[in-house]
Amino acid sequence: MNNINPLIQQLKKYGTLSPAAEKDIEEKIKIFLKKKNDHFLKEGQILTSYFVVKKGVFRAYIHKNGKEINVWFGEENQIFGAIMPMYTGRPSPENIQFLEDSEVYALGVDDLEILYGKHPELNLIGRKIAEELCVILEDRITSLHTESAPERYITLINQQPGLLQRINLGHIASFLRVTQETLSRIRRQ
Repeated sequence: MNNINPLIQQLKKYGTLSPAAEKDIEEKIKIFLKKKNDHFLKEGQILTSYFVVKKGVFRAYIHKNGKEINVWFGEENQIFGAIMPMYTGRPSPENIQFLEDSEVYALGVDDLEILYGKHPELNLIGRKIAEELCVILEDRITSLHTESAPERYITLINQQPGLLQRINLGHIASFLRVTQETLSRIRRQ
């Protein structure tokens, strides 16, 4: 199982891949080695790909009033993509930056579109991924509007417990939309 491409492993969580589809996907995947603080995507770019981090952690953030606001974090063995460029072709409002040296497996949406036509089972997998992204976004929107900062902190701990030791408190505070001092008080409670 360790020799299987991590992006293919993630795609298989959403449906069955024929051996031919798996082979064609494998040929289209690009592998990147990124250093800590490197970017995968910067605001204004139109980079369209699904990607999986085999090793590493990253953050997505936006600029607002001269500040960086973290909007989500990613870690190993999850499938990701920048939604605006991927589904609308519009420039990304967010930046994706690696917080550790990372190994990334990416499949461009243009290649994926070709594969959708060649391997119909990929259409179901793509739809299920899009549905999951919608649920994640809806949960985040609801959390921001209905939960207090301590509740959002508990949600982060429950959803991504391994991140707290790998991401600095400034990034976590930004994600929770609180100051580092407030985060310290929340953590003491």
